[in-house]
Amino acid sequence: MPAKLNPADLPTQLAKLPDWRLNETQDSLSRSFRFTDFAGAFTFMTRVALMAERMNHHPDWRNVYNRVDITLTTHDCGGLSDHDIRLARAIDSVFASHSQAF
Repeated sequence: MPAKLNPADLPTQLAKLPDWRLNETQDSLSRSFRFTDFAGAFTFMTRVALMAERMNHHPDWRNVYNRVDITLTTHDCGGLSDHDIRLARAIDSVFASHSQAF
């Protein structure tokens, strides 16, 4: 089981993820992504889904037309773990490459 991140380490970890928000109880990260249309959002979600499956760590997310809202937490440890930080970085990378492709 992944270990919960030490709250003292969160500022350092979050400094590398400037577009992600820490929730009030510090047990999840969230970010919203916008695209030109539904197809762009769906393509992004497909890429993230395949990558998350390889990482065996899956986001909580919601899609409405051109917006994708993602929340990351590690349910096994009841909060944020290194898995969430790695997945957030990977999602940011997918978004950066996706944005350049369209």
